Amino acid sequence: MFRLTVIYDNKASQGFTESWGFAALIETSSETLLFDTGWDGPLLLRHMKSLNIDPVNIRKLIISHQHWDHIGGLPEVLQVNPGLEVYVPASLSENLKKEIEKRASLIEIKEPIEISQGINSTGELGDKVKEQALVLDTGNGCYVLTGCAHPGLAEILDTVSRYGKVKGIIGGLHDNEEFERLRRMELIAAGHCTTHRERIKQIFPTKFIEIEVGLRLELK
Repeated sequence: MFRLTVIYDNKASQGFTESWGFAALIETSSETLLFDTGWDGPLLLRHMKSLNIDPVNIRKLIISHQHWDHIGGLPEVLQVNPGLEVYVPASLSENLKKEIEKRASLIEIKEPIEISQGINSTGELGDKVKEQALVLDTGNGCYVLTGCAHPGLAEILDTVSRYGKVKGIIGGLHDNEEFERLRRMELIAAGHCTTHRERIKQIFPTKFIEIEVGLRLELK
């Protein structure tokens, strides 16, 4: 089982601040991981404090892709928790990788790789925008965590299918219109950059969950 908490998004529940970008915390039985950082580092840390999340307890940081709204909080996260393992797409800016290496242990991702028990990277996908997503394998099916899904749902889900049944998807879905690929899922939690959010909600009303800061999901 995984506990996933949205800590940065364009929408926010009461007591939090909406801001363009995305970040989510993943808690397992053995460690805590952070996926993306939003763009405003101080705001990210304030949200963590409000959610009783101590950034010092984060062991691994995964960056989905290089766009500003997913990496902006990097300096603040690395300042409060130096020595993190940071997993980035190999295509990330060489200068940015050098800066990360000054404060953290840098792991470049090209191919699918296990990051933590039950948590795998899809590897670097896509053409114009290189991006990695995460596969959360509960042992009873998998959930996909995306930053923006720039490579497209087909490429992401074809890659994830090697891990077994895909039970749900969480994160930004950008302007993807491959709605049929979502039909067999039990959970569709769309947020951040999802262009067709209302259309997805209309097609899958019983499966759809609106992402906002403060949302917590128990993934089993």
